[in-house]
Amino acid sequence: MVKRHSFNPENVSTKNMYKLMTGSVVPRPIAWISSQSKEGVLNLAPFSFFTVASRQPPTFAVSIGPGVEQREGTIKDTLTNIRDMQEYVINVVPESLANAMHESSKHFPEDINELERSGLTEEPSATISIPSLKESPIAFECMLDRVIPLGSDHLILGQVMCARIDNSVYLGDYKIDIEQWQPLARLAGNFATLTPPFKLPKE
Repeated sequence: MVKRHSFNPENVSTKNMYKLMTGSVVPRPIAWISSQSKEGVLNLAPFSFFTVASRQPPTFAVSIGPGVEQREGTIKDTLTNIRDMQEYVINVVPESLANAMHESSKHFPEDINELERSGLTEEPSATISIPSLKESPIAFECMLDRVIPLGSDHLILGQVMCARIDNSVYLGDYKIDIEQWQPLARLAGNFATLTPPFKLPKE
């Protein structure tokens, strides 16, 4: 007989329910979002509540939670910037940029450019005013579609205006060489990279 633990969210703290969810929904891709304030200050932050929302029009979904630790109860700069500017870039995170991504996740004053603090280089976008990361092999230039409040968080839906794919990770015929760029994923409180991929059914 299979034994299971049952947890009712009404009887579990937000922190502990979060731990159950993030330890179960894995691995999660990371949206490394570059945005910009009305004052022109660039911001860079990673978010692992991220997925494709629609194929037509091509749309990504990113959930942004409230500020934590030093900024508990506040709104994250990324959400403010996206609301104000209506555009942003979703950059992918290869394993080689893991430390830079970690640096960009730290709390900095809103007037600090996280790209510079993380040792990264901005690259002009083709269709929007917000730059992407030159070091990231894939970037999606997005225009805000809508912001949907969901409890303590906000779901951001953004339509892809342009996809920038480096030659080093492009196989042709609209296919990406995933093994070449080695995506970094969130695995509960840790991170993970690819194991050798396989096709189904397995032999």
